[in-house]
Amino acid sequence: MSTGDVSIAVVTLQFDASNLGGLIAVLSKYVVMTRMSPGCRNVDLVISAVRDNRVLVIQKWDSIEAQRTHFDSALMVEMAKSCKNLLTKAPEVELWDSISSHDLA
Repeated sequence: MSTGDVSIAVVTLQFDASNLGGLIAVLSKYVVMTRMSPGCRNVDLVISAVRDNRVLVIQKWDSIEAQRTHFDSALMVEMAKSCKNLLTKAPEVELWDSISSHDLA
């Protein structure tokens, strides 16, 4: 866990697409809209260079509370519903705690 003055919540959402074009369209909109959410520091959308049809969303939040509020939001629910029939399996969601070199000393 981070013990410094600045702590952020990091979330990854990993998707395996059955319809890559459709999934990219849904997630692109989601990323743009999420960037405007209260407490959002950044959101990135990347595609795997080694696994076909794998997409990763990386989110950084001011706090775990901001992240949880977003996960309960209409925007998140809309994205999840829009992914129906675009995935080969349920997405993998992980919550990460930030660390810095000061934490390792």
